[in-house]
Amino acid sequence: MTWLWLLCAAGALTQSGLNLLRPVTSYKLIALDAGPVTIGLVTAAYALLPLFAAVWLGKVSDRMASLRIMIVAGVIMLALGGVGLMLSPNVLGVALASALLGMGHLAFTVGGQTTIARTATNNQLDAGFGWFTASYSLGQMIGPILGGALLGTASVTGGEESLGRIHLALWVGAILAAVAVVPAALRFEAVPLRPVRPRNDDDAAASIPRILGTRGVVPYMVTSLGLLAMIDILTAFLPVVGEEAGVAPVVVGVLLAVRGGASILSRVVLPWLSIRFSRRGLLKTCLLVAAVTLVFPPWVITHEWLAAIFLAVGGFFLGLGQPLTMSMITTAVPEHWRGSALAVRLMGNRLGQVGMPMLAGLVAAPLGPAAAIWIACGVLAVSGAERVIRDR
Repeated sequence: MTWLWLLCAAGALTQSGLNLLRPVTSYKLIALDAGPVTIGLVTAAYALLPLFAAVWLGKVSDRMASLRIMIVAGVIMLALGGVGLMLSPNVLGVALASALLGMGHLAFTVGGQTTIARTATNNQLDAGFGWFTASYSLGQMIGPILGGALLGTASVTGGEESLGRIHLALWVGAILAAVAVVPAALRFEAVPLRPVRPRNDDDAAASIPRILGTRGVVPYMVTSLGLLAMIDILTAFLPVVGEEAGVAPVVVGVLLAVRGGASILSRVVLPWLSIRFSRRGLLKTCLLVAAVTLVFPPWVITHEWLAAIFLAVGGFFLGLGQPLTMSMITTAVPEHWRGSALAVRLMGNRLGQVGMPMLAGLVAAPLGPAAAIWIACGVLAVSGAERVIRDR
């Protein structure tokens, strides 16, 4: 299992850098006098290029004998995106750097997920995806704490001094992501990847219509979309809610880290839970509980302990959803489609990451940034209710 731990180490480092960079990006946009609509559009730019590249990368990953090149390329793009965020003098530059950051995250994620899908047996998938996504949650905990500590307790609208603190944090995020090249570049595929079955005819080839036409794939994709959009909107808009309420960036960083830490716990215990409960039952529970609990943090953000409790409970159930949908989609399709199917899932995620922040930004403009989070909660609630009705 050395290959999995090296992959998880790279995942934790890349996600620490990414989840430092993304909340700090919101603070840089605030310092550049950007409003909620602009913040929503820049957040959507992060997912725009990956939306179109996901399926192509998935097909490439199915054909590659080794996925190290794709994983290392993802790490390099993440680091360069962080440098771009720091050097960008205006909103357009920040949006372009965010798009590069999104491409790096996509390449790393496709490479990592396909490595697990082509190496682990079906009964090892929950554990493999669980540990891999737990490494992501570890980064989602470390990044905001470190970013908040670097920004400190002062407002980010205080001129050159606050912009200097923002740039320092962005440098640290880029360096964290770059360090991940060390475990990513090692020959971690000690267990050879199972070869992809040759595609001798068109019927054997994966395509978007065929993958989406496979029973169960579309509902699992919609569920995954809603869960990831919720995490993105929390990451982008909780800093704005905090700034409006007078809550220091360091406190917002801790609150986001609590959410990430709770997701680590849920993903570590997922193999135990999946033995005792059905995947479908766990998925319904995570959608409905996360939808209800994450409504409250924007209301109670000035009561930090109360907000942390709601984020911990919501984060625990949010954390279950991503590895569950990975396992369910992986086992729903033929084995030689697995990389492509996981990439189509990521394409759906990116569609949500483009559309949901734009919608959230439009809603936040007249109603305030908290409304962006409430919209995402509504999407989770609808998705959970649909799963309950479908299963009945």
